[in-house]
Amino acid sequence: MPKFTEHPPEMDPIFAQQVQRLHQLTVCGRWLMVGFFWLTIGSLSLWGLRSEMSLWIEYFTWTAVRYALIYNRLPALGLCFCIGMTAAVLVWQSRNILMGLPQREQRHLEQQVHRIRKQGASHPLWRWVCR
Repeated sequence: MPKFTEHPPEMDPIFAQQVQRLHQLTVCGRWLMVGFFWLTIGSLSLWGLRSEMSLWIEYFTWTAVRYALIYNRLPALGLCFCIGMTAAVLVWQSRNILMGLPQREQRHLEQQVHRIRKQGASHPLWRWVCR
């Protein structure tokens, strides 16, 4: 559970809970996006490297990995993208857990909750945030 920064005194506990729910939805959404990238781009990239991977199983060297990635640029870019997105979400979530949400991000979540409340039940996230 991430630590939230100090809330203004006028923030009611229900509103704070809704902001926390929206943050949890954001975290889940980012991890779902990373999972989707691995299932699509990552699996296609690994499939593109299948002949090289059979060679790696027999004789693994870092040179073989290097040349396989150099001569198969599209699968290498796909894997780099998936690894990069995974690392970015890990760093973002770790920062939020260890140091709390930055004020700017906290205000952004609060503004989003205000917009969701204002729109009411017709907003797609209303059901999960304001239930």
